[in-house]
Amino acid sequence: MSPARAVASLATALVVVAGAGYLASQTVLAAPSFSVAEQQYVGAPAPAPRSEGDVAPGKPVGPRQVAPQWVTDTAAKAGIPAPAVRAYANAQLAEPTGCKVGWTTLAGIGWVESQHGTIGGRTLGDDGHSSSVILGPALDGRGKVAAIPATPETTTWHGDPRWDHAVGPLQFIPSTWETWGADGDGDGVADPNDLDDAAYTAARYLCADGHDLTSGSGWADAIFSYNHAQSYVDSVYAAAESYADRTG
Repeated sequence: MSPARAVASLATALVVVAGAGYLASQTVLAAPSFSVAEQQYVGAPAPAPRSEGDVAPGKPVGPRQVAPQWVTDTAAKAGIPAPAVRAYANAQLAEPTGCKVGWTTLAGIGWVESQHGTIGGRTLGDDGHSSSVILGPALDGRGKVAAIPATPETTTWHGDPRWDHAVGPLQFIPSTWETWGADGDGDGVADPNDLDDAAYTAARYLCADGHDLTSGSGWADAIFSYNHAQSYVDSVYAAAESYADRTG
């Protein structure tokens, strides 16, 4: 995967907008002028092929994993928690055939949605879970949010028997998770509160409509499908560009 580096001038501040249901934070990331002719992509290095001794007999092979040292080095450069970098990079390595999702794109979404699971003073554990669950506001139709009644199944994710809430570090609406949710870390559970699973699911979702994420317009369309607001696309782009600039 050849990196396609876009050139963008950075301004002094970025106004962070609400993501797929939740965000109230400030950022030091700078906002470029976004052009659909530009696209920022930095690829994570593929791991070495597994040898027969890498997996114990009778145990599942599990997903491909990016090199731990790369995760440590990249996290330090990017200013992102190492478990988040691991989640985004592993999701890129597991991207659907024919679709290119740079880990920096997923990191851009992760910043805008929840500061990589650390919003509100939370910490992100090595298991990909935040120190406390991240929930968006009730989707009760008030203001700019849609009215999405909860079901017994979706209530298990957020605890509200009446209205759904966006859930987890990448703020998935339960109905979206029910369609696209996937196990990204091979532990046998698809959990929107686990950033490993959420990042893998986000990659699948971004690739679902056949957008060419190596082109500026395709990338923008894919991010717009995640949240229907140009300001959201601009904010994700700014964050992704900043991370690529720090680590590329």
